[in-house]
Order: sequence, then structure tokens, then C-alpha cells
Amino acid sequence: MALKIFNTLSAEKELFIPLTEGEVRMYVCGVTVYDSSHIGHARALLTFDVIYRYLNFLGYRVQFVRNFTDVDDKIIKRANDEGVSCEAITGRYIEEFYRDGESLGLARPTAEPRATEHIAEIIELIRQLENKGLAYRVAGDVYYRVDSFVGYGKLAGKKIDELEAGARIEVDERKKSPLDFALWKSSKPGEPTWDSPWGAGRPGWHIECSAMSTKYLGQPFDIHGGGSDLMFPHHENEIAQSEGAFGRPLARYWIHNGLLTVNGEKMSKSLGNYFTIQEILESHDPVALRHFFMGSHYRSPMDFSTEGLAEAGRAVDRLHETLERARQSVAPRAEATPEVALLDAFRREMDDDFNTPRALALIFDEARALNRLLDEKKPKDIAARFAALASMCAALGLLYEGYGERKKERWLKKGIVTRQEIKELIARREGARREKNWPEADRIREQLRDQGIAIEDTAGGTIWKVR
Repeated sequence: MALKIFNTLSAEKELFIPLTEGEVRMYVCGVTVYDSSHIGHARALLTFDVIYRYLNFLGYRVQFVRNFTDVDDKIIKRANDEGVSCEAITGRYIEEFYRDGESLGLARPTAEPRATEHIAEIIELIRQLENKGLAYRVAGDVYYRVDSFVGYGKLAGKKIDELEAGARIEVDERKKSPLDFALWKSSKPGEPTWDSPWGAGRPGWHIECSAMSTKYLGQPFDIHGGGSDLMFPHHENEIAQSEGAFGRPLARYWIHNGLLTVNGEKMSKSLGNYFTIQEILESHDPVALRHFFMGSHYRSPMDFSTEGLAEAGRAVDRLHETLERARQSVAPRAEATPEVALLDAFRREMDDDFNTPRALALIFDEARALNRLLDEKKPKDIAARFAALASMCAALGLLYEGYGERKKERWLKKGIVTRQEIKELIARREGARREKNWPEADRIREQLRDQGIAIEDTAGGTIWKVR
């Protein structure tokens, strides 16, 4: 078995061979912190979280860098609109991003650099481009000269004239070509500024990622990732900057996740189909959202619907119930070695360009098989198969601590019944059972059932869960 990755640069699946045996260096473009993260961000975040986890599952030592863009036109506008500093805006939304990430169960990257903390590296990179004749000054601004970089457009698979014809680029008569882009922007009133050889100003967007990725991972590194909307111009420009400055590739494998629509339409606040991560997680479990996104291949465009997310939630419920049932069955035994054949089958699916839909199908087939063995009270191999199932789920981030308790909390927020009322009804039912008043015990069970609560009598007492 060997991992194959679809490389956007070659438009083909390629055998993954890291630059250093046993190590992977990966950079993924993060969010611009001017607003709350939405479910489109969630798809990208969860896509690369799964890739990160799976590379670790394969035994690689992974250096994973995901940046914050904390200086940008949108940030400046938001700060000016609210009458606060840019630092206040970025601080607020970085903190919120971390809360969202924790809720989603994201594994933390090894580094999370911020653009404003790397101004020195950015300035040095621009100086190198200028010294090589790849950049030019215009009244305090510095632009990259696109037509001086041989190979511009190779990531998008287009030539310069095709890109010029199809690009939506703000007209600036000072530029030598419409495709030329800003490396450094001269200061304007109400904007954050830093000193530079070209005067006070701030960096352009694209140069930030080139400087940060090279600082933390060197050049070249193994994997560069992001949403397909970043392929052009952002990633194309990163290649031009980094390769222009150093004369060697930036990254060997380029991975892009497909974009998200909502009920067949582009997500937009004006259409009322714009959902933040926080809004979705108020009524749905994060593991359900993870399962929902993994149900489509990461490169495919995907349509979001609350109905599909609800179905994913029901599937996750069944999976966690099976895992808990199997865990209780094998708990007294020594820790088992996972079933090798199952893990090999899982790897075959995931090694095919991180094919999560097929990996999920395998996981749910095994959950059904494990349930049958538990129903038939056939303990042979249950421990090894459970260990394999748990390992596969962990590799995809499907094992969440406190899954059932979080589900209870979301249900209780609906106000149908309180935790105290459930406790009192269970106590009354236990009293009826001691008195052998079976009709009353059954009536209370049905009352709870009507309120969305299922109860189960165990050796340790009666437990309840959301149906």
C-alpha cells in the first residue's frame, strides 16, 4: 500500500514521496480574521484536519503550519466601521476561531503564525524580488512583475493571456500589466503601517504566505493546501513569489478542497443561507458535521443542507452506540491488537487520495458486523475488531469525548423537559418497579419516550439518553 495524492500542479494522482523519509511538512492557508468563520471555512478546516490526522496515523512526523491573515482590507474596513483598532478586531476573531476549532475537534497545528508578526521576513522577501528584477516600485507601492516569471499560470493550468482575459482585476493604470499584484502597499489614513525601504505601508496578501511558509517549513516543502477558490490568484502568486526569489519549487504537492454551496446556491448573507460554525453547532454535533463533509470526496464541490446534516447525525449516533456497546463488552479484557485485515482495508481506501466516502462505508459496514456479533453473543474476535474500528474512527476524528453528554445538553436546551424532571421520573419508575407496579413503570417509560428520552436498565442503575 502507498499513499497517492491528486496534485493540482500536475492534475494527476501521484505517489506521495516526502522530501525527508518519515516526515511531512504541510502548509495550509488559514482564515482572514475579520468576521466569524462559516461552514465554508469548516469544510476546508475539517478536510485538512483529516489529512493531518491520517498522515499521523500512517506514522509520519508531521509539521503542520496554518496561518492567520491579520492585516487586510476587510479587517481595516471592519475596524474603521466599529471605531476600534485592527488589533481589537483580529484579537476578537482569532479567539473565536480557537473556540470554533475546539468545538469542531480540530487537532492543533504545530505552528499558527500571524502575518503581522512576520513583517521583517516579508520585507526581506520583497527586497530579494526587487533585486532580481521581479518587482518594481510605484510611488511607495511595490508590484510583482508577472510577465517576468516563466511558468506563471502553471497551477491554474492556463497561460498569461488566458488569465488576463478571464481575471476580475481592479484597473490600476500604474501597473505594467493587469495581472501584476501588490507586494507592498503605501500607507493611507486609518490603516496600520510599518516602516520599510519603500516607505511606511503594509504587506500585500499573497506575500504573507510565501514568507511564513518558507520560514517555518523551508523551501521546498511537501504539501501546500487550501480551498479551490485560493488556487488563483493566491496560490499562483505564492508560487511566482517564492520560486522567483529562491529559484526552486515552493511545494511538491498542491491539495485543494472543493467549494460549498447551500441548497444549490452560493452561500451569501443576502440570500439568507449563510451559516456560521457557531450557528450550526448550536443544534448539531460537530462529529455530525465532520461525517457530513467526509461523505463527499474532499475535491468535489458539495451542497450543504440541514437535512443532510441531520441524517449524518443519525448515522453518527448509531456508530457511537455501537462503539459504546462494544467497549462495554470488551472492557474486562486486556487491550487487544486491532484486526490487521480491517486496518489494511481502511488504508487502501484512504491511500487513494484520502477517499473518505469509501473509508466511511467500510467503517459503517464493520459497525453493522460488530453489532451482529454482539447480538449473537459471539465474543470471538470482538476485541480485535472493536480495536480496529476505534482506530479507524480516531484516524478520521470521529471519536469525540463526551459525545452522548453533548447531545443531551442540546436536547435539554429545547425546553421540552429538564434534567431534574428526567431524574424525578426515573426515580418514580424505579419505585413503581420495586412495588411491581409494571403498568405505572411502563407509563413513565412511554412518557419519557414522548419527550424524546430513551431509558435503559443496567446493572449500575437506569441510564437515559436522547432518542
